[in-house]
Amino acid sequence: VRYQDLESEDPEYYKSLDFLLNNPVESIGMDLTFTLEVEEFGVLSTRPLKEGGDKIIVTDENKDEYVKLVCQMKMTGSIRRQLDAFLEGFYDVIPKQLIAMFNEQEMELLISGLPDVDIDDLAANTDYRSYNKNSKEIQWFWRALRSLEPEDRAKFLQFVTGTSKVPLNGFASLEGMNGVQKFSIHMDSRGGNRLPAAHTCFNQLDLPQYDSYEKLRESLLLAIRECTEGFGFA
Repeated sequence: VRYQDLESEDPEYYKSLDFLLNNPVESIGMDLTFTLEVEEFGVLSTRPLKEGGDKIIVTDENKDEYVKLVCQMKMTGSIRRQLDAFLEGFYDVIPKQLIAMFNEQEMELLISGLPDVDIDDLAANTDYRSYNKNSKEIQWFWRALRSLEPEDRAKFLQFVTGTSKVPLNGFASLEGMNGVQKFSIHMDSRGGNRLPAAHTCFNQLDLPQYDSYEKLRESLLLAIRECTEGFGFA
């Protein structure tokens, strides 16, 4: 579980964790401890994130651990009984040892097959932020996407939308967490040494300013093949 996974579940809470990670703890203006208030079956309770958590203050030195433990508690620990019940039934149908070798993206492709990704349709239904369709990076991007094999096109779609499924009515009907939401490409101006980043709940790609087509294509392939998180440095 990664803190980015919370973005589609609770965008505001995700923003608060992102702020905590990228700013001094003192800027929050309140003391945090290694505890979290959770609701289970309608009952609120405060749970320690680790032994003695109610006595451990969050600092700049341990905030990474705090965020990791918060995400584990919110997305697994607080619903452990429900998850265990689901898994018991799921593995009764499909034994765990038969699927343990696959990650979630590979499982989806096994079940659904490779999609037919129409790049022209996607390009016609794309919005841009700080770029425009004539920017050289955008021209390189579409050239690179058209050069990919069907399997890598499917991985790209998973990378930016969270699923390999193409909308029934085409990319004009692509949905995000708030309903129909077009694919968008945002400029990442932090340097060309970064990999492209994805925000799947918004169908958003953050594309750095690369100095060549070859660098852009190489970075894009590395991101969609290896970086399931959607964030990282080249």
